[in-house]
This record gives sequence, structure tokens and C-alpha cells, in this order.
Amino acid sequence: MNKAVKFSEDIYPIDLTEAPKLTVFTQRQLAKIPQFMALPDEARKGVEVAALVFPFRVNEYVVNELIDWNDWENCAIFRLTFPQKAMLSEDDFKALEQAYDDGDKALMKEHIERIREGLNPHPAGQMELNVPTFNGEPVEGIQHKYRQTVLFFPTQGQTCHSYCTFCFRWAQFVGDKDLKFASKEVAQLVGYLSEHKEVTDILFTGGDPMVMKTKALKSYLEAMLEPELDHIKTIRIGTKALTFWPYRFVTDDDADELIELLQKCVDAGKHVAIMAHYNHWKELTTDISKVAIQRIRATGAEIRSQGPLLKGINDDPNVWAKMWQLQVSQGIIPYYMFVERDTGAHHYFEVKLEKAWNIYRDAQQQVSGVCRTARGPSMSASPGKVEVQGVTEINGEKVFALRFIQGRDADWIQRPFFAKYNPDATWLDHLEPALGEEKFFFED
Repeated sequence: MNKAVKFSEDIYPIDLTEAPKLTVFTQRQLAKIPQFMALPDEARKGVEVAALVFPFRVNEYVVNELIDWNDWENCAIFRLTFPQKAMLSEDDFKALEQAYDDGDKALMKEHIERIREGLNPHPAGQMELNVPTFNGEPVEGIQHKYRQTVLFFPTQGQTCHSYCTFCFRWAQFVGDKDLKFASKEVAQLVGYLSEHKEVTDILFTGGDPMVMKTKALKSYLEAMLEPELDHIKTIRIGTKALTFWPYRFVTDDDADELIELLQKCVDAGKHVAIMAHYNHWKELTTDISKVAIQRIRATGAEIRSQGPLLKGINDDPNVWAKMWQLQVSQGIIPYYMFVERDTGAHHYFEVKLEKAWNIYRDAQQQVSGVCRTARGPSMSASPGKVEVQGVTEINGEKVFALRFIQGRDADWIQRPFFAKYNPDATWLDHLEPALGEEKFFFED
């Protein structure tokens, strides 16, 4: 048995002799979830209608292990996975509910399409500005926004074990091919990377690449080990599987093969980083998730955590402080606190920038230096990742202090700038230049 396959039963005593198989529920299968059916009629109806617009998928592990059904109204994981009535405007909900009650499928489709069109399905210029070309043709399934990093969307990884209600890539899951990023062309990816020696990092994303069978994932990762891609130093894999299905790394039929694949990449000299999406400390508390984390770390791969600040889920500094502390105690590196993107049900989840900064600051004050590696609050906006560094006063003018963590133009990185104080701002587009400037420097 490969050393990476083992884990310490003394640290995490857990019975894996009857490991569960993945069982998922979609909008049409809500009635098969006993805990959901026990909710009040109004609450169930709200979820049923909202899930017509927003992708819904949840599995038994999340339902049985993470959601507190005795306090479902205040449960962060319930809001994280079950679409809520308030995610739709009152008028949109009423119109869609009426069509739903009448069984008018044509009218339902009309309302659903209209609502989705108004939800900014691809923020930050993903479709217009980030798609590169190779041999004169757009490269399918690739985004190249920042000089050193390429994002790749493997076709088989464009779904998830469960869906987050806030997900900024919700358009990947609604069945509209025009809204999808996906690729199955390994050769084209290798060809593009071979011609771009400035690229050091490849990020496999989705969806969730960890929904793929190891055999499929192997074809992509092993391609990164070819001699012509020696300049690729870091292989990143974005995933929510450590929360939604940690059995992927422990008891799935090809879990051992997956662990061995990660170790093969490490042994080949690549820096392998699992970019784990976490939204609440409760996601780190089950025994199976702890085992999964331990197995990944045993390969030499590292785990970095990132997630957005979300109203009603984690807009509390105590939640972030506890989450960072639990992550560090299990060997995970806190990486980013994001500002929720201006897409989907943004109005439902958004947190004002000043409050976001105060939550980040308060949480940072509660933890030691090893937990303070998380950067933020960061907006992944069209020009780049913009960090809110605080609210201050310059020459009598109250301003937001900001800087670029990452930029579409490398010259912007770490460059500070200032915006007029706006107590209602929740996104970069809501800000105006301060100190007499007519426009921000990056607008040129």
C-alpha cells in the first residue's frame, strides 16, 4: 500500500467498513428528502420555486451530517445549499410561483430565462476578456486573465457534488451551452501552455474537477508533467469536495488511485495545491473530512482555503476566526476572503464593503499570525483582484484605501489607490475616484 494511502486511525478513529455511496437530490427530487418535507409549507414552497432558477443539487452527506434541521432557519449550511425565496425579487417570485402552481411549463421557462438573463451570468469579463487564442482560434475551456496563471475547465468537471446557492459560476449548471466554459481538448491545452512560457500556474476548475473519475483527471494532470511544460511549477485544483463529499479522497472506488496521482505530481517536482472552498467552520468538523485532509497532506500536496463573505452564512468575524483556526490546526493554509461577486442572487448575499473590512479586521485580531495568511476582503472584478484595506481620511476627505493583489496589467499589482467613501458600496463599480481624480488609473 502506498504510504499516501494510509491515515492515522489513532488520531481519527472512524469506521469505513460501510462507507456510503454518493446519493444526490435535484429540484425534482426534493420530496425524497425527509427532513426537507418536514419543513413548514411556506418554506418548502420557497425552495421549490427558487430552485427552478438557481441550480440545486445536494447529497445525503450534506443533508445528514452538516445541516442542523432542528434550527434550519439559522443553519448556515442549509442556506448554503438550499435556494431561498428571498433570492428572487418579490415580483419575480410571484410570477414564477403562479406559473409553477398552474403547471404552465412554457410560461415557467419564459420567466426562468428572463430572470437568469438579468443575473449577470458571467461577471468580470469572463466571456469577453479572458478567453485566449491558439493558432488563430479561441481556446475552448481556458481563461487567461493574469500573466502567470491559466484557468482550465475540464468538460467532465463542470458539475459539483452539491451546489452552493451563492456560486458565481451558477451559469455552468443551468444547461445553457452558451453560458458554459468547458474543454476536453488536452492537446490544445498543452499546445497553448507550451507557447506561453510566462505561465507558471495551471488551475483546474469548474464546477469541481474532483467529481471526475481519477482516470479522467489523470489524463489532464499527467499531461502537465511532460518536459515541454517544465515551466508549469504549480498545479492547482479548485474543489468543494472536502466539504460536500470528503469520501472522494478516502473510500470512493478510485480514491486510492486519486491520492497516488497527487503524490505522483508532487514526486515529479510540481507544487500541488488543493484550493479548497470553505464557507463555515462546521464544514471542518466531521471525522471523514479530517481523514480526507490528512490523506491529501500525506502526498506532499498543500491545501489552501478560500471563500466569499456571505450575508446570513458567515458575515460574522467569530465565524471566520474559528474557521481559520480549525483550518490551521488541520494543516490548511487560509488564503482568501472574497467579496461576493456581482452575479446571481447578489442582493441576497452581498455585504457592504465597509462592513466586510470590519469583519475581516475583527477576525484577524482574534487569531495568531499563522492564521493571518488570508488576504481580503478581495473583489475579483474585471481589472483584477482588488483588496479593501480600510476606511481612512486624507486631507479631510473620507476614503476607501484599496490595492491590487492581482491585475490584468501586471504593473497594477500592489499599487494603492483611493475611492470616495460610499457607505452603501458592495462592489468596485459602486466606487468613484477620490482626492480630485477624474478616473481610476486602471480605467485607461
